[in-house]
Amino acid sequence: MSGKEDSINLPLVHKGKVRNVYDLGQNYLIVASDRISAFDYVIPTIIPDKGKVLHKLSMFWFDFIKDIVPNHIITGNFENFPTALKQYEYLRDRSMIVKKANRVDIECIVRGYLAGSGWKEYQKFQTVCGVKLPAGLKESSRLPEAVFTPSSKEEGGKHDENISFEETVKRVGKDSAESLRKVSLELYKKVSGYSFSKGIILADTKLEFGFYDNQLILIDEVFTPDSSRFWEIDKYEEGKAQDSLDKQYVRDYLERIKWNKSSPAPELPKDIIERTMKKYIGAYEKLAGVNF
Repeated sequence: MSGKEDSINLPLVHKGKVRNVYDLGQNYLIVASDRISAFDYVIPTIIPDKGKVLHKLSMFWFDFIKDIVPNHIITGNFENFPTALKQYEYLRDRSMIVKKANRVDIECIVRGYLAGSGWKEYQKFQTVCGVKLPAGLKESSRLPEAVFTPSSKEEGGKHDENISFEETVKRVGKDSAESLRKVSLELYKKVSGYSFSKGIILADTKLEFGFYDNQLILIDEVFTPDSSRFWEIDKYEEGKAQDSLDKQYVRDYLERIKWNKSSPAPELPKDIIERTMKKYIGAYEKLAGVNF
């Protein structure tokens, strides 16, 4: 039985910041590692079991939103994997076999609150990704309505760039751009409403899509602490940065030590690792309603 990522003897198609994608012939195997990234850099320290949290939460959400848009999941249950994969115990609870979709190279971001780069832009221009917003909003303010703010999806270590809806139309065509916006906003509405009922604000999220048999489907991971900003309702306070149930805690630490956001990224101290893991597990347990 093999318990490590580097022992998986399969064709590696893509090694992302957090996920590895392997070629299974007709399908892909996507494996969520315990790596963590911040500011588009992979941190050398792993967060134990983080990949399992991402996987379990994604599987929960894929099922929850399947009435809105189909997705790429064939199975995320290790017991249902082909016999040849069962030798890799590492894959249990952190991997899924998925359809080979033709990925849309747009990151579909939906923002319901003013935070992060959106807040920085708003202070300068009263916009987020070029979308005009009302005056007088504060950091972490709830937006009058959720906004779709796409970004480019860059490879090879380049940073993703915010782009306008018009630029999205240029890149993927009018019909696809409108579908991406409509479905992204519907997904955000359903998941943010449910999350709120569980005591968690979904401030913003990043979604990825692809085409399979000429149909738009949801791919990658969904509504996890890696791709979303989660805030606890009982700690929420407009007008300041929030204590997030996500990797914002790691970003804040790196800002505090004044890391200059260049390679190599620094190791994380033990207390930051432990607090980050607690936040990830806490988000999963509250949202999925089960113990990790």
